[in-house]
Amino acid sequence: MLKIETFTCNMLQENCYVVSDETKECVIIDCGAYTEAEKLAIKKYINENELRPVHLIATHGHLDHNFGDAFITSTYGLPLELDASDEAYVRAADKQAALFGIALTEPIATDIKPFTAGAHLKFGSHDIEVIETPGHSMGSVVLYIKDERVAFTGDTLFRGSIGRTDFEGGSMLMIIQSLRMFVQFPDDITLLPGHGPKTTMGYELAHNPYLDR
Repeated sequence: MLKIETFTCNMLQENCYVVSDETKECVIIDCGAYTEAEKLAIKKYINENELRPVHLIATHGHLDHNFGDAFITSTYGLPLELDASDEAYVRAADKQAALFGIALTEPIATDIKPFTAGAHLKFGSHDIEVIETPGHSMGSVVLYIKDERVAFTGDTLFRGSIGRTDFEGGSMLMIIQSLRMFVQFPDDITLLPGHGPKTTMGYELAHNPYLDR
């Protein structure tokens, strides 16, 4: 049984998820915590629930999903795990920050462990399948926990919409191709995006103009 806690972070209202199960192991997905208050809220939740973080995972390398990486690494000793195609974005975070008028005083990630297509990340009694979905960025992925019928979609798919493709490495053609993967999911699967409210596959098939079977 999963417990999923959502933290809305930074100036772009990004969703960071702390996902745990009965073993008390947890994963931190898309740690966009920017302010000290946001970072401390995540730490407080982990401490109060006696959780043990075992993975720090990013669905892609954009800045708003990774502001808090160095904090998590320094606090829990975890490297940032993300698709190898987006590693360069994280390492060049200062260039991303300049686009938003943000000055970074230190790297957002101090330890990076890239993964590739088909990776499986385990925590507690659960398995996370990494599914490549390029388009929003070259290294965008969906994190799928099949036995719980839950997928973390990053900025590939939102409720009723899809992610932007006008950033460096983005491609409308590629994101449309990636979206074809979603129709393989059952209608009752819960989709947890990088921004905005959660949704289901059934809702998206009925209301999202970019999806059909």
